[in-house]
Amino acid sequence: MSIRGTASKQFHSMPISISSRVPSAVTSDPSPLDAIRKQTNKVEDILDSASGPIKPYLPAIGRFLIVATFIEDAIRILSQWSDQVFYLNSYRRMPYLITIIFLFSNVVAMLVGSFLIITRKYSVYAVGALLGVVISQAIGYGLIFELNFFLRNLSVIGGLLMVLSDSFARRRITFAGLPSVDEKDKKMYFQLAGRVLLIFLFLGFIMTGNWSIARVFVSFIGLIACVMVVVGFKAKLSAMLLVIILSLFNILINHYWTYSSSHPNRDFLKYEHFQTLSIVGGLLLVVNTGAGKISIDEKKKIY
Repeated sequence: MSIRGTASKQFHSMPISISSRVPSAVTSDPSPLDAIRKQTNKVEDILDSASGPIKPYLPAIGRFLIVATFIEDAIRILSQWSDQVFYLNSYRRMPYLITIIFLFSNVVAMLVGSFLIITRKYSVYAVGALLGVVISQAIGYGLIFELNFFLRNLSVIGGLLMVLSDSFARRRITFAGLPSVDEKDKKMYFQLAGRVLLIFLFLGFIMTGNWSIARVFVSFIGLIACVMVVVGFKAKLSAMLLVIILSLFNILINHYWTYSSSHPNRDFLKYEHFQTLSIVGGLLLVVNTGAGKISIDEKKKIY
């Protein structure tokens, strides 16, 4: 406060000829950043008006897409039960009884956890169960050090954290003799962690695959959008851009339905397709709620 007062006195003590020049500098032409901000604001207004009819349903759609990969995985384990048991028992050297318990518990956790997340009940326990599935499968199937699998699962975890942040009510929890705990504080930290983890799928897309002019262009635009999502600058717009890019990528690249059921690539593409849907679901929650309190968007409202 004292610094501001001193600066004010010095300003008013300036000669009139000098101080009269200040407004002309302030009212000069807007900077390129201001011009970009105006254009992005227009685009956001167009998107808001276009998405008006479905906006109330975005949280439900996002939650369903986030758990889509878990539902698909549970169905796949049940439909390929003997193959799953054989692989874990013979190749992973997992004892037969442990294999049965491992697969059964994973199926139950995925189906029950997905149902609870879709219905918005006991979200904390549901997210915890699905996080346990992600970690246990990474260890059980020996994929924890496989880069593409690791990056994709980081993004899935990001989507689950977005669900967790969405589940926190706007209320305070008080305990006798202890300071109050504001759940909004929890929410903003989980939103930040979810935003950061969500973009790892796209980083995996950039790091793998054959390069072409189209892929370089999409990767460049997507990388900029990822950075914007992480720092929370125009988060809704950049998240929507990533939703569009990943949805097109899913249709054009992960088209598992074009392969026969016996084709070796079908299961692999199907797995990647549903995992990408989960990340799209997490990004839809960002589109719906915004970046949260720890973001440039929020700081602009304050300053």
